[in-house]
Amino acid sequence: MTTDALSVPAPFPAPRPIWLVLLCASRFAASLSFMVYAGALGPAMQAWGMSAGEAGSIQTAFNVGYALSLVGSSWFADSLGAKRVFLWASWATALTGIAFAVFARSAESGLLLFALMGLTQGGTYAPSIMLVAQGVPAARRGAAVGWLLAAGSLGYFGSIALAAGLAERFGYEAAFIACGLGPLLAALLATPGLRGRANLVAAGPARRLRGAFRFLADRRSFLLTAGYTTHCWELLGMWAWLPAFLTASLAGTGGAGTGGAGSDGAGLRGLWIAGAIHISGFLSSLLMGRASDRLGRRAVLVAMGLLGAACSFSIGWMDGMPLALVLAVAALYGFSALGDSPVLSTAMTESVEPGSLGAALAVRSILGFGAGGAAPLAVGLMLDHAGGSGGSGWGWGFALLGVGGGLATVCALLLPADRPNRS
Repeated sequence: MTTDALSVPAPFPAPRPIWLVLLCASRFAASLSFMVYAGALGPAMQAWGMSAGEAGSIQTAFNVGYALSLVGSSWFADSLGAKRVFLWASWATALTGIAFAVFARSAESGLLLFALMGLTQGGTYAPSIMLVAQGVPAARRGAAVGWLLAAGSLGYFGSIALAAGLAERFGYEAAFIACGLGPLLAALLATPGLRGRANLVAAGPARRLRGAFRFLADRRSFLLTAGYTTHCWELLGMWAWLPAFLTASLAGTGGAGTGGAGSDGAGLRGLWIAGAIHISGFLSSLLMGRASDRLGRRAVLVAMGLLGAACSFSIGWMDGMPLALVLAVAALYGFSALGDSPVLSTAMTESVEPGSLGAALAVRSILGFGAGGAAPLAVGLMLDHAGGSGGSGWGWGFALLGVGGGLATVCALLLPADRPNRS
């Protein structure tokens, strides 16, 4: 049996920890560039003279490119192999990350280059999940996917902390350069880490376009896809605009308790913002993936959906409230909005035949990131319509995202009951 014509992956022996560790390290490094624009949004808006709608369109361009990359990489991972597609995408992201860092100096160049970076970076996501699904047994898969996504969240923390701090102190250019080198490090880590892994190629009906949608005939797969779509609307919109909201809240209090005003306080404010959003997401990915192994996928999805929707509908109205309370709710928001990510991905690997998994992830990606790509623009337009990022603008903007959290909860409630793993 060869690795070029497999109908389903063969059973794997117990995997060596090093490949999974290096895969997670690569995910961390690649994510250092993911939140750079959101972290440097305020200084970039001022330097480039953008409205909120224009600023949101750049993030939306990245999200659309990311969605297209997710679709292409997921689709070709079935026919070319997840390992091969992952490594190609890693090196392409290294090139576009450097290009964005060096040449994005206006709204026009920023939109084009950030879209290109999204178009390559998305190719590292679904194939990495497929690699974990191929190498980790189902009883431990939720925890393994949780580790992978937690590494990404830790990278988002580093990205937004660096970007927010450097942009205020040295300008957005310094932030772009510091974070843009992350994907290069990711490629350098992933290449030796996967050297001993087989490149599995699936053959089957999913390689034909019509066969790619067969998984939607299954109730569980359909609801997981719908839940993922609404989850992406809330998550990507929150990632794009919550840093700006927290920056405005911290500025409104003069940075009290966060290092004070001035350039020295800017870096600490960036750490507070990044910690509230992404350290909580890091913990959530670790805990919720493992919790779903023990408690069942459905129970965790319902809990995270309800909590995320509650945070979306409340945080935008908290502008001007005590800073400690705002940061606490932001941390809870980051925890809940990301907590269902490893569970949704793990449940999908269990609901779809291995030979069709890449195609299923491709369909899921275009729906999820298509919806999520529009979310930052929708919030930006709501802020413009409400007269700016003050008063009720933030409240209504985040309430739009809460609709996604509510629908994700409904999809989770309609899922068939599942039996948790006890091994």
